[in-house]
Amino acid sequence: MRLTEVAPQLGSTRRRRRLGRGVSAGQGASCGKGMRGQKARKGGSTRPGFEGGQNPLYRRVPKLKGFPLINPKEFTVVNVGSLRDLPAGTVVDLDSLMAAGIVTSDDGPLKLLGRGELGVALTVRAAACSAGARAKVEAAGGCVELID
Repeated sequence: MRLTEVAPQLGSTRRRRRLGRGVSAGQGASCGKGMRGQKARKGGSTRPGFEGGQNPLYRRVPKLKGFPLINPKEFTVVNVGSLRDLPAGTVVDLDSLMAAGIVTSDDGPLKLLGRGELGVALTVRAAACSAGARAKVEAAGGCVELID
């Protein structure tokens, strides 16, 4: 048997602490709470999250806007409506859009969004595509290929 294996009998209970009943009781006078201060007063301590009057963490955290992304994904965004002047059967990717003058700067991989209407069948090669844009391209007879 080791000292760490010693345990009280099952069902046994310890007596409750009798606070403030004299020095010989072990918890007399200040009841084990020290001399003075906020934690020694009756009524317990401060509420959870209280930081001594400093603006607490739950109020410093952004409430509605969320946290900013550390490494956000940047896309070159193109709407379906800006592709309607391209000839039918064209393969649409970032290079062909820059050559056609629809996109003037490369801000990252191509992302297709669904604003506008499309009447020609196109093959779109993009890194990302919204569901509405995919539906409009496929309704016009084209297809969307997602690339990395």
